[in-house]
Amino acid sequence: MENKVIITVVGKDTVGIIARICTYLADNGVNVLDISQTIVQGFFNMMMIVDITKASRSFGDIQKDLETLGEEIGVQVKAQKEEIFQKMHRL
Repeated sequence: MENKVIITVVGKDTVGIIARICTYLADNGVNVLDISQTIVQGFFNMMMIVDITKASRSFGDIQKDLETLGEEIGVQVKAQKEEIFQKMHRL
């Protein structure tokens, strides 16, 4: 069973955003299932779907770590469980 999480990253574009996020995920056993990113007028926007089934840290720890990492690199990073994300974005 997959434990899917939606990760969003938004902020001013700088070198290394994807590398830093993906390195953290790989180092903690999080599998990237899908990724989409765009840059619009200097602003970076990325959405990832990841599987935390084999993660070495809890969802709560990953969520906090990603927020902290985002602050370090100057972007906002949010992680939500897929089922919560879908319920919040229903029409």
